[in-house]
Amino acid sequence: MADAYIVDAVRTAGGRRNGRLSGIHPADLAAYILNALVDRNDLDPAAIDDVIMGCVTQAGEQAFAFARNAVLASRLPDSVPAVTIDRQCGSSQQAVQFAAQAVMSGTQDMVIAAGTESMSRVPMFSNLSFHQREGIGIGPVSPSIAERFGVKEFSQFAGAEMLARKHGFDRETLDRFALESHRRAAAATEAGAFADEIVPVLVDGEPHVRDEGIRYDATLESIGAVKLLQEGGMISAANASQICDGASGVLVVSERALKAHGLTPIARIVDMTVTAGDPIIMLEEPLFATDKALKKSGLSIADIDLYEVNEAFAPVPLAWLEQVGGDPARLNVNGGAIALGRPLGASGTKLMATLVHALRARGKRYGLQTMCEGGGIANVTIVEAL
Repeated sequence: MADAYIVDAVRTAGGRRNGRLSGIHPADLAAYILNALVDRNDLDPAAIDDVIMGCVTQAGEQAFAFARNAVLASRLPDSVPAVTIDRQCGSSQQAVQFAAQAVMSGTQDMVIAAGTESMSRVPMFSNLSFHQREGIGIGPVSPSIAERFGVKEFSQFAGAEMLARKHGFDRETLDRFALESHRRAAAATEAGAFADEIVPVLVDGEPHVRDEGIRYDATLESIGAVKLLQEGGMISAANASQICDGASGVLVVSERALKAHGLTPIARIVDMTVTAGDPIIMLEEPLFATDKALKKSGLSIADIDLYEVNEAFAPVPLAWLEQVGGDPARLNVNGGAIALGRPLGASGTKLMATLVHALRARGKRYGLQTMCEGGGIANVTIVEAL
């Protein structure tokens, strides 16, 4: 089978809720990524066969063929098609896998897989809350689903509590993990580890190049003082991912495109897996998806040099480590979403950018990325740095 190569992987620095990126229309934010991937690689923008863009809350400014609007906001010609996909937090990771499948099949040669989410301008769940306020419909859980699973809704917050209890984590364990995320992100920032992956975004005439969510002065005490999301629970805003504005993208090409355009790959896609399971606990599926991906690829967890496991909530990567027997020193080495933010639909290619650049910076070979997704789905992508 033909190979799919990553030529470049970039992201914006994260913006806090109502922070530095909140004044930018999400289509314009996405355009920074599309333009950068073309400019950094000296490409004819008309050579892009497709743009596949993840976006979760497709409402308001992120509605109406959002990926197409991102292309129209960019310097790409209007001859470049685009499509918006929603696999919840894994949307742009799935975009990478769709792009790779297109390239490997020979259908297309050069595809941008990307993601964008402005959680300040298009708040999470706003595509549902308007209908609820107006009394339109009964919501996404139909009577047959409610009867089958015995619930009125599926909640990631409830799932996080269930996951923590199932795997025996207490709040201090979760808070310590959160503190380490901030410490690693702060150290990576100060060391310039994100320099190659961050695309500057002009805000009031100044480039935005530092992730806003990192708490450089975080302590276990300050994290532990944050109010719990539910009484008697263990999950707080401090040991969960931050609301974030951001965009990210990966240029995926065929071997034919490498030769035709004189491009140098930085990674090769080794395996693509997606699985689904229990929609109630929801966040546990990366554990089982990883087992399947390793078996498919013929690799063991010992072969994987670095892993990016999305820090939607602290119990997710902790349970993942426990299940797969991973090395904590290889996990989210530059911090994760607890410190850097989780811009929903942009999370997948954001993590991919960090993973690929971290592998290359360390002279390592294999990287694995996974994340929990709404409805109990999980993607796993294994890459080889070149």
